[in-house]
Amino acid sequence: MQAAVQFGGQRSNEMERRLKRPRVLLVEDSEDNRVMMKRLLEMSGYEVMEAVNGEQAVESAQTTRPDLILMDLSLPKIDGLAATRYIRRLPALQRVPIVVVSAHDTADFHAEALASGCNEYVTKPIDFGQLELLLKRLAPKS
Repeated sequence: MQAAVQFGGQRSNEMERRLKRPRVLLVEDSEDNRVMMKRLLEMSGYEVMEAVNGEQAVESAQTTRPDLILMDLSLPKIDGLAATRYIRRLPALQRVPIVVVSAHDTADFHAEALASGCNEYVTKPIDFGQLELLLKRLAPKS
């Protein structure tokens, strides 16, 4: 067990950064996909929060303030693109990387996702090795 370095009764910022795992909001309505992705992300050192529809995604992004968002496009209540547009209107979340994870693999979907505020686009079935490299590039540096 590591002891936190104390300065004036508070942990040092450096120690907190080392202890902090990047927080990923996983937005996926398919339970099978969500469970598999969550397990793989946690094994790679991420803290994972979940949302099963676009409405939950917006609410969870506001309350949990994730470091990254993985957003499916085809979601109940509001779709992933609408949820992304809502999230991008919130000043505290404008710089949070949003990665689309979708089975839709056409130029139109890619262009619309990027125009709505997504940073990257990953197609299903997911190559988790490539996704992990992408997330490491986008995750906040500790």
